[in-house]
Amino acid sequence: QLTLVESGGGSVQAGDSLRLACVASGRDFGFYTMGWFRQAPGKEREFVANINRSGHDRRYSDSVLNRFTISRDNEYKTVGLQMNRLKPEDTAVYFCAASQYAPSTEASDFDYWGQGTQVTVSS
Repeated sequence: QLTLVESGGGSVQAGDSLRLACVASGRDFGFYTMGWFRQAPGKEREFVANINRSGHDRRYSDSVLNRFTISRDNEYKTVGLQMNRLKPEDTAVYFCAASQYAPSTEASDFDYWGQGTQVTVSS
């Protein structure tokens, strides 16, 4: 079992950057696929990015491709999300998640979730 805690959210201007971090506690962190999802008010939770166990394979939603970068450090049990050139439509609560399965874009495939961190981007 994993416990995930996100940090790094905040309020920024369009075009700024933020880096989110997710720290995991528990065993076998390297066994899990990791992902970031986000949920804006009144909308469903949506996929942002995922990274496989080794960190060599990454996938992004079209809306963040070439702006966001996901990374992981299995030694320190952390997952990061570097967000550049932020837009107002990136405003959401961002969640870190862990899956026992192969990398997926579906929230239902993820077993453990953090509490979320708010990102607000103003124009």
